[in-house]
Amino acid sequence: MAANNQKPLGSGFGAKTTAREVVDGHDLTGRNVIVTGGYSGIGIEMVRALHGAGAHVTVPARRPDVARAALAEISDTIEVRAMDLADLGSVRSFSEDYCGSGRALHILINNAGIMACPEGRVGPGWERQFGVNHLGHMALAMGLFGALQRAEGARLVSLSSTAHILSDVHWDDPHFRDHPYEKWQAYGQAKSADALFALGADRLWDGHGITAFSVHPGGIFTPLQRHLTDEEMAVLGWKNPDGTIPPAVQAMFKTPEQGAATATWAATASVLEGRGGEYCEDCDIAILGTADSPRWAHAREWITDEDKAMRLWEMSEAMLADA
Repeated sequence: MAANNQKPLGSGFGAKTTAREVVDGHDLTGRNVIVTGGYSGIGIEMVRALHGAGAHVTVPARRPDVARAALAEISDTIEVRAMDLADLGSVRSFSEDYCGSGRALHILINNAGIMACPEGRVGPGWERQFGVNHLGHMALAMGLFGALQRAEGARLVSLSSTAHILSDVHWDDPHFRDHPYEKWQAYGQAKSADALFALGADRLWDGHGITAFSVHPGGIFTPLQRHLTDEEMAVLGWKNPDGTIPPAVQAMFKTPEQGAATATWAATASVLEGRGGEYCEDCDIAILGTADSPRWAHAREWITDEDKAMRLWEMSEAMLADA
């Protein structure tokens, strides 16, 4: 069943708004925040904005030393803890330690991710992009449920992407065991799963005071492109053959500060009170896509389907239980 709640609110912000502009006027003192991938790219800009508004921010990191060095230029009060989304044991350890501290978790931003990487396996043979981008984050959110519940009004933000347009979930073979691996199909599937996870979490956890949204941050040059060559990006139209960036791409793409804005808005905007489960872009709720929608914008119907969200939740919960 598709939920047609994809209606922009007229937030007053836009594609080029920055994360710090979004939180201007917000006092997040006393609020606890976790941002995965919060030490590079758009993640560090989310941390910068949320910390600047007074929040206590924790950054779980696969490379804690690198994270501490990167975050030191913001503040030495940002908490860095070891965690690897590809290792469920480390996800459980982080979640148990955090919940065991007795703290409430007011904002969880599932931002870390990998894109269009060579075929690889994590956990018990899961396709790597689905395993890290979706299953690792789902395990984290489930492990932190008690802390989110303690907040009595928590926000969960899941980083999806316009790449969800490339593929629905490969329901019969999400780990590419029985059909050939294609890195963009795998990435598109993972980003659809990230959006459906937010929809499912919102519906299942609403009664516990937890609201969830998914977001498309926009086109941004960050370390997320590390698996792509300049030649591949030229084919995609993101770069010229000589490695320079075309003016049209420069105009459309965002800076990391701008790319961090939609997730920060979804995590803090008061206008979103009473809503939940929607897919957001450019600091507002995205419209439901049609046949006339551009390939870089709008929410496609399958990520707004509550039945699919529940199907994904049950399928993923079974995978995590068997891991």
